[in-house]
Amino acid sequence: MNARKMSLLERAAKVYDFEAEVRARGAVPPEPPSPLRDVVASPLSRREREEPAQTAKGEGHPADTLAAIPAEFLASGDDDAEPVFPDRDPTLALVDRGMLAEHGMIVPGAPVGALAEEFRLVKRQLLVTRERIAASDQPDNRVLSKARTVLVCSARPHDGKTFCAINLALSLAAERDLDVLLVDADVAKPDVMRRLGLPDGPGLLDALADPGLDVEALVRPTDVPHLSVLPAGTRTTTDTELLASARTRTVLQRLLEANPQRVVVFDSPPALAASPAGVLAMLVGQVMLVVRADRTPESDLQAAVQLLDGCEHIQLLLNAVAFVPGGHRYGYYGQETRQ
Repeated sequence: MNARKMSLLERAAKVYDFEAEVRARGAVPPEPPSPLRDVVASPLSRREREEPAQTAKGEGHPADTLAAIPAEFLASGDDDAEPVFPDRDPTLALVDRGMLAEHGMIVPGAPVGALAEEFRLVKRQLLVTRERIAASDQPDNRVLSKARTVLVCSARPHDGKTFCAINLALSLAAERDLDVLLVDADVAKPDVMRRLGLPDGPGLLDALADPGLDVEALVRPTDVPHLSVLPAGTRTTTDTELLASARTRTVLQRLLEANPQRVVVFDSPPALAASPAGVLAMLVGQVMLVVRADRTPESDLQAAVQLLDGCEHIQLLLNAVAFVPGGHRYGYYGQETRQ
C-alpha cells in the first residue's frame, strides 16, 4: 500500500524544528510565541501588537534593547526636534532604532539576541540557495542574476511578512560582502517606511510609470551600513499592470547594475489578497513564503504556492510557533554567563 503523501506543513515540520512544543503541549502551558530555528514570532500589526500573546520572546523588554543602543541613535523625546549626529552623513535616511525595538525587531548596534540569531539561520539558507542559482547562470549573466533577488510574501494578511522582510534585510545588511536594497513592493498597503521610521515619498511605482525617471535616484541609503530602501511610491489603480510590464524588468536591471554587491529584497502583498505577488515571483530567484503556524490553513498555503510557482525556489518560514521554556534553544542568547 502506498504511503500517504506528506502535506506542505508536514514537510515543513521535518525541516523546521518545532516538534518540541508539540511533545510538551498539554503538560506545560506554552510560552508566548518565540523565534526558533527558521521560525519567527512577532507583533504583526497594530491590532495584534495590543495582544500580549504576540509579544516577541527572546529579545527582552524593549527598554533593555534600547539601553544597549548608543544614545545618538535614539529619537528625541521632542517630536519636532531633529536629532544631532556630528559625524553622520546628512544624505543618509535615519532609521528609528527606538521604533524597531518597540516593535520587537532586530536593532542595528544592539547586542545580538535570539531574534537576530534566528534570522542569521534564515539568511544562511537563502544565501546557500543564492550561490546555487548563481552557479547555474551563464558567466555573462551573473551581474543581473536572479540569484540576487528575494521576494518575501505570505498567503494572507497579518502573517508577518513585512516584519520578516525588514528583519531579513537588516540581517543581510550585516554581511561584510553584501549591500541590501529593501523594496516596498506591497503597493496596495505599503508599510516598510513607516516601520523604519522613515518618511514616505516617490519610489517603485513612480519609476515604473515614468520611463524617463531613473529608479536609482529614488533609492534612499540609510544610516544602517549596507542598507538602502526604495519606497512603494505613488499609488495607482494600475499597479499590477505596471508590475507586469516590460518596464519592471528594466527597472530591476538598473537596480542590479547600479551595485554588483547588491541583494534586492522585495516585500510584496499577500499572494491570495492581491495579484502583484504572482507577477513579482516570476522576476526573482527566491521566494520566502511566511506561514503563520497558528493561522494559515494548508489550503491557503497550497493556493499561495501555486500562485507563486513562477519562481522555482520557494522556501517556507514558519511564524508565531509557540515553544515551552527549557527547550534546547533556550538559555543561550540574552542571558548572563555565571562563573
